[in-house]
Amino acid sequence: MLEPLIQYKDVEVCQQDLCVLEQVNLELRKGEFVYLIGKVGSGKTSLLKTFYGELDVISGEAMVLGYDMKRIKRRHIPQLRRKLGIVFQDFQLLTDRTVNDNLAFVLRATGWKNKMEITDRINEVLALVGMGNKGYKFPNELSGGEQQRVVIARAMLNSPEIMLADEPTGNLDAETGRDIVELLHNISRAGSLVVMTTHNLRLLHEFPGQVYRCADHRIMDVTSEYSGTASVAEETNNNI
Repeated sequence: MLEPLIQYKDVEVCQQDLCVLEQVNLELRKGEFVYLIGKVGSGKTSLLKTFYGELDVISGEAMVLGYDMKRIKRRHIPQLRRKLGIVFQDFQLLTDRTVNDNLAFVLRATGWKNKMEITDRINEVLALVGMGNKGYKFPNELSGGEQQRVVIARAMLNSPEIMLADEPTGNLDAETGRDIVELLHNISRAGSLVVMTTHNLRLLHEFPGQVYRCADHRIMDVTSEYSGTASVAEETNNNI
């Protein structure tokens, strides 16, 4: 069995002085597609933030790509984040520059210097997300779905072992959201671990993966609930 890329044992996740999750036990591996579900405020995003060092791990054992997240020094967090791809719901694209310039900015910031290699890598990731002919456009000239594709391309630039997606379909219509999850599924099939928070439980039936529910300060593996023919409407009402 592959070594876990993320391994948590009895971890507490706290937001300021409030403990949002306790006794978190996870082993997530290369090529897996993982959903985090649960009500607003149940700890999904907070857990995601501990994976990239935005929130501190207070207790337990927490390893991400070999980094000890309980003891990691601030100066090492940028090194960790270069190995991660992070997809935000609100895109966070630089609005004053083109798609190509947005992606070039990230590559230069992570140590790329050769202009030809930068151009080739940008063209490669944009083609992978179906945006090969849109690099010259500014973000405000793109639809929400197109912007999210660019965000995913940006997250793929440095071939991350782990892709973290926080509600990537939250601002999109149903069909566009489905296309985005299909794209993320393809990334996991290519070998990356993908961890995605979502409220859209219909996606769990169409694009199966491991499912963890955050509720009552705990995280539970509920994958078996989504491998059969459970009522999607009922599950949606229970979790939103």
